[in-house]
Amino acid sequence: MSVVDIEIGLKQQRGVMDIQDIVASAAVFLEDASAREIIRWAAATFGDRLCITASMSDALLIDLVSRVKPGVDTLFIDTGYHFVETIGTRDAVRQVYDVNVIDVMPSRTVAEQERDLGPRLFGRNPDLCCYLRKVEPLNRALEPYLAWISGIRRDEAATRAGIKVVEWDEKRQMVKVNPIARWTQEDVDNYIADNGVLINPLHYDNYPSIGCAPCTRQVAPGEDPRSGRWAGLGKTECGLHI
Repeated sequence: MSVVDIEIGLKQQRGVMDIQDIVASAAVFLEDASAREIIRWAAATFGDRLCITASMSDALLIDLVSRVKPGVDTLFIDTGYHFVETIGTRDAVRQVYDVNVIDVMPSRTVAEQERDLGPRLFGRNPDLCCYLRKVEPLNRALEPYLAWISGIRRDEAATRAGIKVVEWDEKRQMVKVNPIARWTQEDVDNYIADNGVLINPLHYDNYPSIGCAPCTRQVAPGEDPRSGRWAGLGKTECGLHI
């Protein structure tokens, strides 16, 4: 069955199927589809009620989606703790790609958070800090949309091994699309090289996984790529995806 057939079939069924049934069907039919086909399905199904999120670690997802849906809303969570290089990558993305970058801001500035909750919350209670500076702002920013596209992959961490290419985001009551869920790091590297994709320069300085500056360290050769995130804090996810 082609992606076009899937699209037509899903549109015909909308009157009798609820959104979770559509998601379950799409997850099966699109499991072996290419990333571009998955994105085409999402764009045709959700139109302008579809957005993507970008951490600005690289512009791979931005490159992929903008080729299918130019001008797509691209949500960037500006936590106030980003590396200068990450902000620079965001600014470069605005200049290079046909996307609408939307800066998503926490309810409180860093100064206001420190005033209200004390300094260095990221070290004392990283889960709360991530919630206040990442999760809650994204939840708020996603409200106008029916679906969002994420760049997470199954091989990144054990917590992500079971993700589907299309799934129901229970916490947000919306559809989540993971078009590169099946990709390996080699697939990522090859796509970036073949397409001249912008990447955060921190990758050249042994930062394979990039988050907020206070909670991200360089990774030594042979270490797990995500071992530099929240090192020593017993934390592996910020809460955006898991």
